[in-house]
Amino acid sequence: MKNLTGKHVAITGVGSGIGLELALLFARRRCNLALNELSGERLQETIDLCKRIYPDIRIYAESFDVSNEDSMHNWAKKSIEELGHIDIMINNAGVAIGQVKAEELTKKDFDWIMGINFWGMVYGTQAFVPHLKTRPESAIVNVSSLLGLIGIAYQAAYCTTKFAIRGFTECLRMEVLNDAPQLTVHTVHPGGVSTNIANDSKEIGDKVKNQSELDKVNAMLSLPPSKAAEIIADHIKRKKHRIIVGKDARQSDWIQRLWPEKYTKMLFKQFGQFKVNEV
Repeated sequence: MKNLTGKHVAITGVGSGIGLELALLFARRRCNLALNELSGERLQETIDLCKRIYPDIRIYAESFDVSNEDSMHNWAKKSIEELGHIDIMINNAGVAIGQVKAEELTKKDFDWIMGINFWGMVYGTQAFVPHLKTRPESAIVNVSSLLGLIGIAYQAAYCTTKFAIRGFTECLRMEVLNDAPQLTVHTVHPGGVSTNIANDSKEIGDKVKNQSELDKVNAMLSLPPSKAAEIIADHIKRKKHRIIVGKDARQSDWIQRLWPEKYTKMLFKQFGQFKVNEV
Protein backbone atom coordinates (compact mmCIF):
# COMPACT_ATOMS: atom_id res chain seq x y z
CA MET A 1 0.00 0.00 0.00
CA LYS A 2 1.78 3.11 -1.25
CA ASN A 3 0.40 5.55 1.30
CA LEU A 4 -1.68 5.14 4.46
CA THR A 5 -2.59 8.82 4.74
CA GLY A 6 -6.27 9.50 4.19
CA LYS A 7 -7.33 5.85 4.05
CA HIS A 8 -10.58 4.59 5.53
CA VAL A 9 -9.79 2.05 8.26
CA ALA A 10 -12.01 -0.32 10.25
CA ILE A 11 -10.68 -1.64 13.58
CA THR A 12 -12.22 -3.90 16.23
CA GLY A 13 -11.35 -3.82 19.92
CA VAL A 14 -10.23 -0.19 20.15
CA GLY A 15 -10.86 0.37 23.86
CA SER A 16 -7.26 -0.19 24.95
CA GLY A 17 -3.91 -1.68 23.98
CA ILE A 18 -2.99 -2.22 20.33
CA GLY A 19 -6.49 -1.43 19.07
CA LEU A 20 -6.53 1.98 20.76
CA GLU A 21 -3.04 2.83 19.53
CA LEU A 22 -3.91 1.80 15.98
CA ALA A 23 -6.93 4.10 16.05
CA LEU A 24 -4.76 7.00 17.28
CA LEU A 25 -2.04 6.25 14.74
CA PHE A 26 -4.46 6.30 11.82
CA ALA A 27 -6.10 9.46 13.19
CA ARG A 28 -2.68 11.13 13.10
CA ARG A 29 -2.46 10.09 9.46
CA ARG A 30 -5.78 11.82 8.77
CA CYS A 31 -7.65 8.61 8.13
CA ASN A 32 -11.40 8.21 8.62
CA LEU A 33 -12.32 5.38 10.96
CA ALA A 34 -14.91 2.70 11.59
CA LEU A 35 -14.48 1.61 15.20
CA ASN A 36 -15.76 -1.21 17.39
CA GLU A 37 -15.42 -1.88 21.12
CA LEU A 38 -17.60 -3.92 23.47
CA SER A 39 -17.51 -1.24 26.17
CA GLY A 40 -19.44 1.83 25.12
CA GLU A 41 -17.54 3.95 27.63
CA ARG A 42 -14.14 2.87 26.32
CA LEU A 43 -15.32 3.35 22.76
CA GLN A 44 -16.34 6.96 23.45
CA GLU A 45 -12.99 7.66 25.11
CA THR A 46 -11.19 6.43 21.99
CA ILE A 47 -13.43 8.52 19.74
CA ASP A 48 -12.71 11.62 21.82
CA LEU A 49 -8.95 11.03 21.68
CA CYS A 50 -9.05 10.58 17.89
CA LYS A 51 -11.02 13.81 17.46
CA ARG A 52 -8.49 15.71 19.53
CA ILE A 53 -5.79 14.56 17.13
CA TYR A 54 -7.76 15.18 13.93
CA PRO A 55 -10.84 17.38 14.53
CA ASP A 56 -12.17 16.86 10.99
CA ILE A 57 -12.04 13.08 11.27
CA ARG A 58 -15.13 11.11 10.25
CA ILE A 59 -15.87 8.21 12.59
CA TYR A 60 -18.56 5.57 12.45
CA ALA A 61 -18.57 3.59 15.70
CA GLU A 62 -20.64 0.82 17.25
CA SER A 63 -20.42 -0.98 20.58
CA PHE A 64 -21.07 -4.71 20.15
CA ASP A 65 -19.67 -8.18 20.77
CA VAL A 66 -17.66 -9.32 17.74
CA SER A 67 -18.83 -12.91 18.32
CA ASN A 68 -22.28 -11.80 17.11
CA GLU A 69 -22.32 -12.46 13.36
CA ASP A 70 -25.29 -10.23 12.57
CA SER A 71 -23.81 -7.30 14.51
CA MET A 72 -20.53 -7.63 12.66
CA HIS A 73 -22.16 -7.67 9.23
CA ASN A 74 -24.42 -4.75 10.12
CA TRP A 75 -21.42 -2.73 11.33
CA ALA A 76 -19.55 -3.49 8.11
CA LYS A 77 -22.52 -2.47 5.96
CA LYS A 78 -23.12 0.78 7.85
CA SER A 79 -19.40 1.61 7.98
CA ILE A 80 -19.17 1.39 4.20
CA GLU A 81 -22.34 3.43 3.80
CA GLU A 82 -21.23 6.15 6.22
CA LEU A 83 -17.61 6.47 5.07
CA GLY A 84 -18.14 5.61 1.42
CA HIS A 85 -15.65 2.77 1.42
CA ILE A 86 -13.14 0.89 3.59
CA ASP A 87 -9.51 0.36 2.56
CA ILE A 88 -8.13 -1.50 5.58
CA MET A 89 -9.89 -3.85 7.99
CA ILE A 90 -8.08 -4.85 11.19
CA ASN A 91 -9.55 -7.70 13.24
CA ASN A 92 -7.90 -6.87 16.55
CA ALA A 93 -10.48 -7.71 19.26
CA GLY A 94 -9.36 -10.50 21.54
CA VAL A 95 -9.65 -11.94 25.04
CA ALA A 96 -7.79 -14.46 27.22
CA ILE A 97 -8.61 -17.08 29.79
CA GLY A 98 -6.63 -17.25 33.02
CA GLN A 99 -4.07 -20.00 33.45
CA VAL A 100 -5.80 -23.38 33.47
CA LYS A 101 -4.80 -26.92 32.55
CA ALA A 102 -5.92 -28.16 29.15
CA GLU A 103 -7.69 -31.12 30.76
CA GLU A 104 -9.82 -28.80 32.90
CA LEU A 105 -11.13 -26.57 30.12
CA THR A 106 -14.84 -26.94 29.45
CA LYS A 107 -16.75 -26.58 26.21
CA LYS A 108 -18.26 -23.39 27.65
CA ASP A 109 -14.76 -21.97 28.12
CA PHE A 110 -13.83 -22.81 24.55
CA ASP A 111 -17.09 -21.50 23.11
CA TRP A 112 -16.56 -18.13 24.83
CA ILE A 113 -12.96 -17.53 23.73
CA MET A 114 -13.44 -19.04 20.26
CA GLY A 115 -16.49 -16.84 19.74
CA ILE A 116 -14.53 -13.64 20.26
CA ASN A 117 -11.00 -14.46 19.12
CA PHE A 118 -11.69 -16.79 16.19
CA TRP A 119 -15.28 -16.34 15.06
CA GLY A 120 -15.06 -12.58 15.53
CA MET A 121 -12.12 -12.59 13.12
CA VAL A 122 -13.97 -14.87 10.67
CA TYR A 123 -17.09 -12.71 10.73
CA GLY A 124 -15.05 -9.53 10.29
CA THR A 125 -13.15 -11.02 7.38
CA GLN A 126 -16.25 -12.33 5.64
CA ALA A 127 -18.12 -9.05 6.20
CA PHE A 128 -15.42 -6.82 4.70
CA VAL A 129 -13.46 -8.89 2.16
CA PRO A 130 -16.08 -8.74 -0.66
CA HIS A 131 -15.94 -4.94 -0.43
CA LEU A 132 -12.14 -4.82 -0.03
CA LYS A 133 -11.82 -6.77 -3.28
CA THR A 134 -13.45 -3.85 -5.13
CA ARG A 135 -10.85 -1.33 -3.95
CA PRO A 136 -7.77 -0.52 -6.09
CA GLU A 137 -5.56 -1.41 -3.11
CA SER A 138 -6.68 -2.74 0.25
CA ALA A 139 -5.68 -4.85 3.24
CA ILE A 140 -7.23 -7.28 5.71
CA VAL A 141 -5.23 -7.61 8.93
CA ASN A 142 -5.91 -10.43 11.41
CA VAL A 143 -4.20 -10.21 14.79
CA SER A 144 -2.94 -13.57 16.03
CA SER A 145 -0.21 -13.73 18.67
CA LEU A 146 3.20 -15.03 19.63
CA LEU A 147 1.02 -17.87 20.93
CA GLY A 148 -0.13 -18.49 17.37
CA LEU A 149 3.47 -19.54 16.70
CA ILE A 150 4.23 -21.63 19.79
CA GLY A 151 2.11 -23.49 22.32
CA ILE A 152 2.72 -22.97 26.04
CA ALA A 153 1.42 -24.50 29.25
CA TYR A 154 -1.92 -23.43 30.74
CA GLN A 155 -2.93 -21.46 27.64
CA ALA A 156 -4.44 -24.20 25.48
CA ALA A 157 -7.65 -22.30 24.75
CA TYR A 158 -5.93 -19.02 23.86
CA CYS A 159 -3.28 -20.75 21.76
CA THR A 160 -5.97 -22.73 19.93
CA THR A 161 -7.72 -19.53 18.85
CA LYS A 162 -4.52 -17.84 17.76
CA PHE A 163 -3.25 -20.84 15.79
CA ALA A 164 -6.69 -20.97 14.13
CA ILE A 165 -6.45 -17.30 13.14
CA ARG A 166 -3.06 -17.99 11.58
CA GLY A 167 -4.33 -20.98 9.59
CA PHE A 168 -7.48 -19.23 8.37
CA THR A 169 -5.57 -16.14 7.29
CA GLU A 170 -2.85 -18.03 5.45
CA CYS A 171 -5.53 -19.91 3.49
CA LEU A 172 -7.27 -16.64 2.64
CA ARG A 173 -3.96 -15.15 1.50
CA MET A 174 -3.58 -17.83 -1.13
CA GLU A 175 -7.21 -17.60 -2.24
CA VAL A 176 -7.19 -13.87 -3.00
CA LEU A 177 -4.25 -14.28 -5.37
CA ASN A 178 -6.80 -15.58 -7.88
CA ASP A 179 -9.36 -12.80 -7.91
CA ALA A 180 -8.00 -9.89 -5.88
CA PRO A 181 -4.18 -9.67 -5.96
CA GLN A 182 -4.43 -6.01 -4.93
CA LEU A 183 -5.82 -7.11 -1.56
CA THR A 184 -2.98 -7.88 0.86
CA VAL A 185 -3.69 -10.34 3.68
CA HIS A 186 -1.69 -9.90 6.87
CA THR A 187 -1.25 -12.05 9.97
CA VAL A 188 0.05 -10.22 13.04
CA HIS A 189 1.96 -12.06 15.78
CA PRO A 190 2.61 -9.67 18.69
CA GLY A 191 4.86 -10.80 21.50
CA GLY A 192 4.82 -9.28 24.97
CA VAL A 193 2.91 -6.05 24.39
CA SER A 194 1.98 -4.04 27.46
CA THR A 195 -1.82 -4.36 27.41
CA ASN A 196 -4.56 -5.23 29.89
CA ILE A 197 -5.19 -8.68 28.45
CA ALA A 198 -3.65 -10.58 31.37
CA ASN A 199 -5.40 -8.50 34.03
CA ASP A 200 -8.69 -8.74 32.14
CA SER A 201 -8.44 -12.48 31.53
CA LYS A 202 -11.48 -14.54 32.44
CA GLU A 203 -11.39 -16.63 35.61
CA ILE A 204 -12.43 -20.25 35.24
CA GLY A 205 -14.52 -22.24 37.70
CA ASP A 206 -13.08 -22.14 41.23
CA LYS A 207 -9.70 -20.83 40.05
CA VAL A 208 -8.57 -17.37 41.09
CA LYS A 209 -5.80 -15.26 39.61
CA ASN A 210 -2.43 -15.84 41.23
CA GLN A 211 -1.09 -12.30 41.70
CA SER A 212 2.57 -13.30 41.82
CA GLU A 213 2.27 -15.25 38.57
CA LEU A 214 0.18 -12.46 37.06
CA ASP A 215 3.01 -10.06 37.93
CA LYS A 216 5.46 -12.37 36.12
CA VAL A 217 3.25 -12.38 33.04
CA ASN A 218 2.88 -8.59 33.08
CA ALA A 219 6.66 -8.22 33.42
CA MET A 220 7.00 -10.02 30.08
CA LEU A 221 4.51 -7.65 28.45
CA SER A 222 7.03 -4.87 27.95
CA LEU A 223 6.64 -3.54 24.40
CA PRO A 224 4.56 -0.32 24.37
CA PRO A 225 1.35 -0.81 22.36
CA SER A 226 2.10 2.42 20.49
CA LYS A 227 5.30 0.82 19.18
CA ALA A 228 3.39 -2.32 18.21
CA ALA A 229 0.91 -0.18 16.28
CA GLU A 230 3.75 1.56 14.43
CA ILE A 231 5.27 -1.78 13.42
CA ILE A 232 1.90 -3.08 12.19
CA ALA A 233 1.16 0.06 10.16
CA ASP A 234 4.64 0.09 8.63
CA HIS A 235 4.32 -3.55 7.56
CA ILE A 236 0.87 -2.95 6.07
CA LYS A 237 2.37 -0.15 3.99
CA ARG A 238 5.27 -2.39 2.94
CA LYS A 239 2.89 -5.28 2.14
CA LYS A 240 4.61 -7.63 4.57
CA HIS A 241 2.17 -10.49 4.96
CA ARG A 242 3.57 -11.98 8.17
CA ILE A 243 4.03 -9.31 10.83
CA ILE A 244 6.12 -10.41 13.81
CA VAL A 245 5.97 -7.77 16.56
CA GLY A 246 8.65 -7.67 19.25
CA LYS A 247 12.01 -9.27 19.94
CA ASP A 248 10.45 -12.10 21.97
CA ALA A 249 8.09 -12.99 19.12
CA ARG A 250 10.95 -13.03 16.60
CA GLN A 251 13.06 -15.23 18.87
CA SER A 252 10.22 -17.67 19.52
CA ASP A 253 9.44 -17.82 15.82
CA TRP A 254 13.01 -18.85 15.03
CA ILE A 255 13.15 -21.32 17.92
CA GLN A 256 10.00 -23.02 16.68
CA ARG A 257 11.29 -23.15 13.11
CA LEU A 258 14.72 -24.51 14.07
CA TRP A 259 13.60 -26.91 16.80
CA PRO A 260 9.90 -27.73 16.19
CA GLU A 261 9.99 -30.67 18.64
CA LYS A 262 12.57 -29.51 21.16
CA TYR A 263 11.21 -26.01 21.77
CA THR A 264 8.73 -27.29 24.36
CA LYS A 265 11.49 -28.28 26.77
CA MET A 266 13.61 -25.30 25.77
CA LEU A 267 10.87 -22.87 26.82
CA PHE A 268 9.60 -24.86 29.80
CA LYS A 269 11.50 -22.87 32.42
CA GLN A 270 10.16 -19.60 30.98
CA PHE A 271 6.53 -20.56 30.37
CA GLY A 272 5.78 -23.99 31.80
CA GLN A 273 6.17 -23.62 35.57
CA PHE A 274 3.41 -21.16 36.42
CA LYS A 275 1.03 -22.28 39.14
CA VAL A 276 -2.70 -21.83 39.30
CA ASN A 277 -4.19 -20.97 42.69
CA GLU A 278 -7.21 -22.85 43.93
CA VAL A 279 -9.83 -21.47 46.33
